[in-house]
Amino acid sequence: MYLSSIYDQIRQARQTGAKQLAVLIDPDKEPSDDVLSVLSSGTRSGVDYLFVGGSLLVQGETDACVARLRTHSSLPIVLFPGNHIQLSDHADAILLLSLISGRNPDFLIGQHVVAAPALRKSKLEIIPTGYLLIDGGSPTAASYISNTMPIPGNKPEIAAATAMAGEMLGLQLIYLDAGSGAKQPVRPELIAEVRRHTDVPILTGGGIHSPEQAMAAAKAGADLIVIGTAFEKYPEQLPAIASSLKRISTATLAHPTKGTGKLDFL
Repeated sequence: MYLSSIYDQIRQARQTGAKQLAVLIDPDKEPSDDVLSVLSSGTRSGVDYLFVGGSLLVQGETDACVARLRTHSSLPIVLFPGNHIQLSDHADAILLLSLISGRNPDFLIGQHVVAAPALRKSKLEIIPTGYLLIDGGSPTAASYISNTMPIPGNKPEIAAATAMAGEMLGLQLIYLDAGSGAKQPVRPELIAEVRRHTDVPILTGGGIHSPEQAMAAAKAGADLIVIGTAFEKYPEQLPAIASSLKRISTATLAHPTKGTGKLDFL
């Protein structure tokens, strides 16, 4: 049992300027021994959370994946579900994702309605999250499965207005995702524009493969960096990415607050 909720930990990190790191595990992909070895080192690896989920679940089982991770790590486990079947009572929390960048009602509210009775009975901490798909230079499973178009990477004003709407609707986190296997991560200038116009914590992932890319996202205003594909392929890179994030302090970061910027169309 954690002293504070996972959302509180993320929010407190945002308030202090600390940068956090999450590793995304796909239940369809059996973690290698190297991956499990890194995860078993717990917080010594520099990881703050384990996220579990994916856009498409073909043969994996979320609950079994969570159970296996529990035997190798004491880190908090947060569900990152692609649909209503990717649930597990053995996790600590769930990012209840609403795909606010798209116009598919199934991923705005439909999947949530189906999952709500089970979630109400569970002990999961539920964190309402505005999910924005951002073009990362190649089609992704998330855009294909959700049947939505990502926000163009060179249109930060659209992402900012979308994030603002999500915050006004009461969503507690904003997740900017280029998608698994993206050629490039979410552009720093897009992250910065969203940061200038929202107060809630920002998560970003997809296409981040190096400490330099992680630092660029953090310096632009992302509070929590999510590593997925890169960790699966190169788990030995994780300590370097984590170390680069920890070196960023509030003294070296400018944190513009909501209202300091102005969108072109306002």
